[in-house]
Amino acid sequence: MKSMEEMIQAAQQAAETIQTQMNDAQVKLDSIEVEGVAGGGLVKVRCTAKGRILGVSIDESLMKPEEKQMVEDLVAAAFNDARGKADRASNEEMQKIQSGIGLPPGFNLPGMG
Repeated sequence: MKSMEEMIQAAQQAAETIQTQMNDAQVKLDSIEVEGVAGGGLVKVRCTAKGRILGVSIDESLMKPEEKQMVEDLVAAAFNDARGKADRASNEEMQKIQSGIGLPPGFNLPGMG
């Protein structure tokens, strides 16, 4: 039987391992890129899985004053599409980390989904 001190030390080491894995996951999430599209590809928004916007692309055909409202709506739709894809990519990565540390299904640590 392990002593209380050994169990506390093992728990601290496990917590440090989880923290390291979480930090690595955050770095990885910022390197995963997703692209949201709207208007059949006329508007595109690129962002990381952490939600950092990398770029916005608007087709020249939309650059008319009378199309302003539609362009604004398409940018918002493309952003929301990118955000949804970023959330899915982030959740997939967090599930990989969670399964890698042996937590039971359905158990969520803070910050892991």
